[in-house]
Amino acid sequence: MDPSHVARCAQLAMLLEVSATPKPGNIDRDHNYTDTRFEHFLASAVGVYPVLEKAARSESGAGALIHEAVAESGKWQKGGNTHFGAFLLLIPLVMAAGRCAKITTLQWHARRVLRETTVEDAVEFYRAFSEAGVKVKPVDDLDLGDAASIDKIKSQGLTLYDLMRISCSYDMIAEEWVMGFRKTFDCAGSIQEMVEEKGINDAIVHTFMFNLAFYKDTFIQTKFDSKKAEEVSLRAEEIFEKSFLEDVTDDIKAFDEELLKEGINPGSTADIIIAGLFVSLFEGMRF
Repeated sequence: MDPSHVARCAQLAMLLEVSATPKPGNIDRDHNYTDTRFEHFLASAVGVYPVLEKAARSESGAGALIHEAVAESGKWQKGGNTHFGAFLLLIPLVMAAGRCAKITTLQWHARRVLRETTVEDAVEFYRAFSEAGVKVKPVDDLDLGDAASIDKIKSQGLTLYDLMRISCSYDMIAEEWVMGFRKTFDCAGSIQEMVEEKGINDAIVHTFMFNLAFYKDTFIQTKFDSKKAEEVSLRAEEIFEKSFLEDVTDDIKAFDEELLKEGINPGSTADIIIAGLFVSLFEGMRF
């Protein structure tokens, strides 16, 4: 596959996700946070293009590419961490796409990329994490906030895939690695199924609401707690189920305002939407 084409699919996926509105609690073209704005996400998506093309050529390991993507994103905007979780999903998917002879083999190649990760990939991931300033759940062993964890990774010979296996019970992104991008490809199927009838914006919003309803968002659990994440999912589920009977646009907008007021942002759900959009675009979806 043409590396430029693959990279543009990833770049457009990031742009489409942040532009879709309303996505309850998250930045979009109608909502900003105090320190992070819509424009910061646009700058990150555009600025990271050379790294995405490099990933499509598999010119570096996954960990180094994730680290490079975080660094490049930070060069173009001052809004902080915009796409760290998205890079964790996009980089291996983009690497896999660059290896595909047929689009139907993307998931197989993606799983292979994950299992080929090395100890050095794990070390680079830790360095990327430190630069991005990401909030994660504290753990007793291999704490991402502890610089000594790098020495433990090296001494124990842990790959990046191994780290994701350790984290998969409480982290959505890590679970995607271990489960072979199951939610990502389900998300892609949902978007592609609805795009002709609803248009790309509403297809994204509908899929976002489905994922928020049925999967507790990791970022909410980390920033608040599991109870708050569950409350958000239950509210999203009420609205999603109501959507089969009537127009729920006003309900989603009200839910959006509630979450924004409380500072609740389902960032991990947005990351999976980005990955799903990439898969959809790579598979030929147009709108």
